[in-house]
Amino acid sequence: MHGFGDSRDAWEFSAPCLARQGIEVIAPDQRGFGETAHRGAWSGTARMVQDIREEARQLHAEAPDIPLFVMGESMGGALAALLATDRPDGTTRGFILVSPAIWKLDPVSRLVVDMLDLIAPEWIFTGAHAPGEHIATDNIAALRRLYFDPLTLHGFRLDLLRGLIDLMAAGQKAAPHVRAPLLVLYGDRDQMIPAPPMARFWADLPQDSRKDLIPGGHHLLLRDRDGARAVADIASWILAPDRLLPSGGDAAAAAWRAGDPAD
Repeated sequence: MHGFGDSRDAWEFSAPCLARQGIEVIAPDQRGFGETAHRGAWSGTARMVQDIREEARQLHAEAPDIPLFVMGESMGGALAALLATDRPDGTTRGFILVSPAIWKLDPVSRLVVDMLDLIAPEWIFTGAHAPGEHIATDNIAALRRLYFDPLTLHGFRLDLLRGLIDLMAAGQKAAPHVRAPLLVLYGDRDQMIPAPPMARFWADLPQDSRKDLIPGGHHLLLRDRDGARAVADIASWILAPDRLLPSGGDAAAAAWRAGDPAD
């Protein structure tokens, strides 16, 4: 499940690597993004989670003997976290959250967004309106492909942005209610999701959830120049979940958490 403004093309770098490990990636456009109908409209968190639930059930019905994992990046990771709170029904083997968009905004920031949505709901928000510089990945070629991809959504109405903010808060709250095996990856150079909310999310997850810290990793971990590290960890967890992650991410995560990133 791809991120906000992205499309099925989010997996163009990682899918071939996973395929070489015998792992097939099925990458739909999420409702309101890519080539779907009503592009640029927010359909609601519940509807988007239900879409993933229905897709997973259909895939499981078509190939019940093949283990199915739900993987989501950024916005898709928050949606996957919510789906992971379902009562297990044998449909999915586990969930993989790549730089999940989990972050409850402070009350003042939320009030500003609500006021803008009230007085200017048709206003189009772009990256140029975001304060400061935010680097999504160190892979310039990947950034260019993302920017010029006709499936990429560059401008967002405030109601779409508000929907994302609500989803991020819901994803943060989902952590203690996760009921399925889960791997969550995060890069310590992520400039989109700050360390404190991610550290709180990790702390609230069930103890048996796997945490993978990628030193030097950015928000678009799988598209980084060194994205093969994260991809290898994902493949390892799918194929041999009891083994330590090949990047050393288990130890890196423990060290990162010991450094009080939630402060």
